[in-house]
Amino acid sequence: MPRQLAVAEVLALLSEARPPLLLDVREPWEAQTASIRTAGEQRLIPMGQIPARAGELDPAQPIVVYCHHGMRSLQVVAFLERQGFESVYNLAGGIDAWSLEVDPSVPRY
Repeated sequence: MPRQLAVAEVLALLSEARPPLLLDVREPWEAQTASIRTAGEQRLIPMGQIPARAGELDPAQPIVVYCHHGMRSLQVVAFLERQGFESVYNLAGGIDAWSLEVDPSVPRY
């Protein structure tokens, strides 16, 4: 079962000396609608492009994957784990939970 992190856990990780990559697997229009604003490294790779673009990711870097509600990202985490990624986590509840619990200025859609 892929590892999941609550919003508060992700927020704590983002304040560490070596924060994780935030991997957004939503579609570009979704990223334009709402995004997590943080100083850490972020990358948008839509879920359908992950198999072809997984080589762009560093398997040694911690990665937090997110989508709208956490379902697509959960599938991506499972896929990346099968590819040998060891520190990959799903943001439980996705950007919707982020909006509700951390940053209400992030639009809900």
